[in-house]
Amino acid sequence: MASLRKTHPLLKIANDALVDLPTPSNISAWWNFGSLLGLCLISQILTGLFLAMHYTPGVESAFASVAHICRDVNFGWLIRNLHANGASFFFICIYFHIGRGLYYGSYLYKETWNIGVVLLLLVMMTAFVGYVLP
Repeated sequence: MASLRKTHPLLKIANDALVDLPTPSNISAWWNFGSLLGLCLISQILTGLFLAMHYTPGVESAFASVAHICRDVNFGWLIRNLHANGASFFFICIYFHIGRGLYYGSYLYKETWNIGVVLLLLVMMTAFVGYVLP
């Protein structure tokens, strides 16, 4: 009898993309950081949107808004901490991703490397804007 993950149409798509995906035998764990960056980005977007629904900008109301999120919103404290610590983990993954690229000589592919540098600058600007919210 065939496995459910190989017969069910939706599970077959996930199986072909994640489980039975052919990869080179010499690939190492350093190549996981690109995927981790994608997961971190999705996590940051989702938690950021949830926090934005309850956040009130302004010099007078920002602190009270954050206190409201942590105290009164269901699992608001968890969402806020996931967002804050997720940003740090996102940058750790970025640095490992850049280090892997330098080690394996990915900078030789100029167009791809330049797109990565532009994305790094955009991420740094976005992190700065998120850090200085009133």
